[in-house]
Amino acid sequence: MALPTVRKRLWTRQDFDRLIEAGAFDEDDRLELLDGELWELSPPGSRHVTCARLVERALQAAFGADYDARRECPFALEKMSQPQPDITVVVGGIRDYTDAHPHESLLMVEVSDTTLSFDRGLKLAAYARNSIPEYWILDLKNERLEVYREPNGERFDSKVTLTRDNSITPLNAPDATIPVADLLP
Repeated sequence: MALPTVRKRLWTRQDFDRLIEAGAFDEDDRLELLDGELWELSPPGSRHVTCARLVERALQAAFGADYDARRECPFALEKMSQPQPDITVVVGGIRDYTDAHPHESLLMVEVSDTTLSFDRGLKLAAYARNSIPEYWILDLKNERLEVYREPNGERFDSKVTLTRDNSITPLNAPDATIPVADLLP
């Protein structure tokens, strides 16, 4: 007697959006789709929220009115991934994404207090694979900013770690200099 084949069910962005529209999740559910799998995010603590808001404001000021620094908004990364990065900087304004989530980003930022291995692992690989030009991880426990550039396959060829005493200039905002201390709570 042959045993039934058991397969993992992977989800697409389209499947995920249909589930959301059908009311399958509560509005308080913090879920993101990455590589076809749904990941449940823990609620952010006060340090995380403060840091994300500081980053959002700093990046909006650095990039200016022709760009939108979006906080915790869905991003159409690829067919099987729709993460909700803490901050993503996209071309255009808020109303430019009324009918669809953005699919191109100049910069992705994750604030990491309990998710550092996830942010350095699956998220980093997904962002590199999709040629996100710059990815930042704010490591709240160690008060450091990890800056990843030069995507190559599922990794970035350039990684720099900055401390509170350093400053950063985003690749696509070359006239802006942001003190790392301004990004940390």
